[in-house]
Amino acid sequence: MNASVGGKNRRAAGCVLGTIAVAVLLSVSAVNAQGGSFTDTRDGKTYRTVKIGNQTWMAENLNYKTDKSVCYDNEESNCQKYGRLYDWKTALKACPAGWHLPSDKEWTALTDFVGGEETAGTKLKSKTGWSTDKGYEAATDDYGFSALPGGYGSSGGSFSYAGYYGLWWSATENDATDARNRDMCYYFENVGWSNNNKSFLFSLRCSQDSAAPQ
Repeated sequence: MNASVGGKNRRAAGCVLGTIAVAVLLSVSAVNAQGGSFTDTRDGKTYRTVKIGNQTWMAENLNYKTDKSVCYDNEESNCQKYGRLYDWKTALKACPAGWHLPSDKEWTALTDFVGGEETAGTKLKSKTGWSTDKGYEAATDDYGFSALPGGYGSSGGSFSYAGYYGLWWSATENDATDARNRDMCYYFENVGWSNNNKSFLFSLRCSQDSAAPQ
């Protein structure tokens, strides 16, 4: 069984959900996290932001409508809750001016700062919005990152695992077909990664340009 949506070279144990598997993360202390807000002038939406270490992230999934983005199950209420889902090429250009789709290296800087990817998810996930089917309620959101399980979509129009599984594109390309994503699952404590086909529809977190690691 593949360890993710169809991805390759996956690191760490995953969250098995029928035909897919995922992972999650833990952290250290929220003392270095600083909250703020940002208004996207393209549509007037305001996002919470959080500075974690030397990086500033949107503390919500992007919800900017483009031609190649969708709401989970095509329901607007899911966009309000989880943000929109984007294919990789659309995700590369979806963030507003002054922000960008973070690279896998930037995701690694985040997980390293909060204690390593094996234990980072618990403290990056939102305290609410995740399934408790297995009684797993350990999310503490210590840094205000508030990761939510937006599930994913396929180019064929199907959707899966909202409430259980969150996947976020990175800007890192694996090859002509696949790109790197990060993921979290409702009952594991790590943040995983896999290389998935660029046509999949995943969530998107934007990182501020000035905060990108050197």
